Amino acid sequence: MVRGLDTGEPPALVICECQRGVLDPAVAIFPGLAQQAQERGMLANIARLAAAFRAHGLPVVHAHVAHRPDFGGVVVNSMITARSRKAESMRAGTPDVEPMQGAVPEPSDYLSVRRSGLGMWYGTDLDATLRNLGVETVVLSGVSTNLALFAGAIGAVDRGYRAVLAEDASAGATPEQHEWMITNALPLITTISSVDDIVADLSAR
Repeated sequence: MVRGLDTGEPPALVICECQRGVLDPAVAIFPGLAQQAQERGMLANIARLAAAFRAHGLPVVHAHVAHRPDFGGVVVNSMITARSRKAESMRAGTPDVEPMQGAVPEPSDYLSVRRSGLGMWYGTDLDATLRNLGVETVVLSGVSTNLALFAGAIGAVDRGYRAVLAEDASAGATPEQHEWMITNALPLITTISSVDDIVADLSAR
């Protein structure tokens, strides 16, 4: 791991898709991902990281999914959207979209909601929110390293942000997929860091 926040660039924490329909084993449509998040203690690490950002007056943004109840605007062009549509999962107003304990937005936090697509930047106000806050570095956490966080990192870099992954505050669909992504793909576009190092860097700012 390398420390990722020692450049002085204003950072924000983005917590990706930590919602019941994704991470609650009782209702998640990808149980393996929910199990990985649980086994890695991901939500506890996210809670600690978010508390540190808030304590330093830095933005915490929750990137959520909440499809229209009628799935209007959702194109079934991938296995993920097909499974969501079949299960009628992640619809606005249902328990699926509720945040998990450890990643519940606080009044000072920001919420960015995606109603279609697969990435946190698509059709949302995330970019505008971060730019208006003067953010230059995006610290990514949540799920999943093999899809949404990878797309999130690419989207951040494409928009001129620096991306940092809080590795122990994230999870992938399987241990093997997570390890492959943080070893081979994500280091090309992000700094791979840890909650301990990021919290230490925040305290040193």
